[in-house]
Amino acid sequence: MDNSETITTRPALAIAAPLLEQSSFDPEGSAGLEGNRGLLHRALDLGLQFKARPEIYGRRRAACEIRDLLVTDLPAESMTGEKVLADFVDRVLPLCKNEASPRFMGFGDTGDDHLGLTGSVLAVLTQQNMINQSFDSPSATFVEIAVLRWLRDLLGYVNPPVSEVRTVWDVGGMITPGGTTSNTVAMMLAREAKAPGTMQTGVSNPGRLAVVVPKGIGHYSVKAALTWIGCGAQVIEVATDGFRYNKPELARSLREHGDRVMGVVAYAGDSRTQTIEDLRAVHDLVRAVDPGIWLHADACWGLLAAFSPNLRDKIDGIAEFDSITVDPHKIMAVPYGLSALLVRDPGAVRTISTYSDLIMQEDFAFGQVTPFIGTKGWMSLKLWMMMLGRGRAGLAELADHRQQLARRFAELVDAHPRLVRLNDPDLAAVVFAYLPSGLQSGDVDEFGLRSVNQLNIAIHERMLTEGRWHLHQFTLPDDLGRLRKGAVVHPLRFMANNPELTEAHMREVLAYLDRLALEVEGEAA
Repeated sequence: MDNSETITTRPALAIAAPLLEQSSFDPEGSAGLEGNRGLLHRALDLGLQFKARPEIYGRRRAACEIRDLLVTDLPAESMTGEKVLADFVDRVLPLCKNEASPRFMGFGDTGDDHLGLTGSVLAVLTQQNMINQSFDSPSATFVEIAVLRWLRDLLGYVNPPVSEVRTVWDVGGMITPGGTTSNTVAMMLAREAKAPGTMQTGVSNPGRLAVVVPKGIGHYSVKAALTWIGCGAQVIEVATDGFRYNKPELARSLREHGDRVMGVVAYAGDSRTQTIEDLRAVHDLVRAVDPGIWLHADACWGLLAAFSPNLRDKIDGIAEFDSITVDPHKIMAVPYGLSALLVRDPGAVRTISTYSDLIMQEDFAFGQVTPFIGTKGWMSLKLWMMMLGRGRAGLAELADHRQQLARRFAELVDAHPRLVRLNDPDLAAVVFAYLPSGLQSGDVDEFGLRSVNQLNIAIHERMLTEGRWHLHQFTLPDDLGRLRKGAVVHPLRFMANNPELTEAHMREVLAYLDRLALEVEGEAA
């Protein structure tokens, strides 16, 4: 039986009732932090209790109902701490999603590494500003430099000796809030490499600033970045084979577009199937056509492979790329948000620097090298703590465990008579579709494909409405021809990122899908 059927929703206030007792919060702050520390301790307990609950949601409501509940006028009078916290617990928290639930299998990470959480709390309380070093972040700046060097080392970039790190220009990377920002910075670097001085003079010939991406699996951030930095939405899509570049087509496209191309993006784990590109082959092909093209690897998911000797060969060649984006908040159990943009040649970052006398022109002021970001919190502390705690051995164990879980789920999908797997898992994602009654996998016709998509969309909509389990859904080209080669499918995706995930949960979610499919098909009959 689907265990989710037995879930009982506890009253919201009952979750935190002990936490609200004897609160003495002073809304005017006259008691200071010490006087209000009880409320802060109870808030921390409340958050930990939330993450430990088995349910994804306490309640489910339609968007318009939540809007009407929460979009209200600002009260005229002050409220006590007890009332503010109680209001949050009663109206807001039950409607929040809990990614730490092992029933949430559809996206990203849980953000519940204990040292990652500790670092997040301490970063908030210590209030370091990474824009300047000398007075804003005396020690935090060097913690951030250490983290960036660790990431570079894991991916194969060469770090200078510590004694030769004399400025932020020697570090070779920056911490950003997310992968979209990191990819945008990478596109700026590609633009400056192609058209030096554009930072000062502006874009004068956008026709020479196009970027090549794999068709159907490219991340939206690259196209968006090109529009934001004045290049226009100049994305050249190249056909794929097995969710990797079709190499003859890539070579043909590069030669056809010639001087128009400023960069090529390759995915070390694409955002849909997490398939890792043949990075060395792409590097060698692009360099043979034009050594000046900027090569960018989006490794927001593929960083996981850098941790384990068993997976490291999957990203062979990545250290030859000019820049790499990684997203620790996707794969390292640290809370949102934390990304990093790393560059092979640290000096390249100078091409996108800016000057302001509000940012101290000192050797270690990161504010000089972070486009779009001025004031920046100490995001790297949570990753520093997590990586110190895990060490190389712990990171390898994390990566291997996740891939083993993904492989086991793939086996369960393959053994199910009405499921068809659409990818071969490189990392932690398994993409699959539920087949309508009587339909077999293989070269299905247009009617069959439409039936597959209608059923999977209906299953996913019902799953979202109920909120008991979660799998992700998106469009995907059937690159492996499991249903119909090249057809656009609306599959479901499982992610093996939750440390509490067990095979029992995997079997239960598949049983839940059986129930939903039976209901959907019964209603359509």
